[in-house]
Amino acid sequence: MEIKCDVYLNKLICKKKNGLIKVVTGVRRCGKSYLLFHLFHNHLLEEGILKDHIIEIALDDHRNKELRNPDAMLRYIEERIQDKGDYYIILDEVQYMDEFEDMLNSLMHIPNIDIYVTGSNSKFLSSGVITEFRGRGDEIHVYLLCFQEYISVYPGTLEEAWDDYVVYGGLTLILYMDEPEDKAEYLTTLFQKFYLLDIVERHKVRNKEELEELVDVLASSVGSYASF
Repeated sequence: MEIKCDVYLNKLICKKKNGLIKVVTGVRRCGKSYLLFHLFHNHLLEEGILKDHIIEIALDDHRNKELRNPDAMLRYIEERIQDKGDYYIILDEVQYMDEFEDMLNSLMHIPNIDIYVTGSNSKFLSSGVITEFRGRGDEIHVYLLCFQEYISVYPGTLEEAWDDYVVYGGLTLILYMDEPEDKAEYLTTLFQKFYLLDIVERHKVRNKEELEELVDVLASSVGSYASF
């Protein structure tokens, strides 16, 4: 199953080698990694870029734990740049690295590399994340699947697709689940363990229980007037 995300892919293509760090933002599980590691990767190969000129690192992978050290990452990338050809650096979940802003700005001094990064924690919820790169960042914000993208790979009828989309939304992994219970459990877990905690962390919310109650009230009255 391949979901065409031509809008975002075309944005990446247009921003290639523009001298800026391409920062792919968006909520967790919206498809940022798929966009870079699959769609954009395949585009580079089709354009004739050699595999060893595409340096891809997923920092949430425990096998890459040592590369979460910024000095180790710099050495790793510099050792792989063997000629004056164009190199594409793709770093996923860059927030796992300490001082990642300084490391990325240091990479910008290498003239023949093009840098792409993603991040998913509370720091990347804000559109102001680009300021972290001192004016050297270019943001591509990825949203959940629109209905057109959703139905392009949905196995059932158009009516069934609409019913599922309205209830469960446009998260990619929902398309791989058959049972309603699995979809509901996945969304609940994602919301409680990631989205809500990101808000608490970013805004330093002290009364988490009250925030959860407020969210329940607002979620139960979607489409209705809300009394503040």
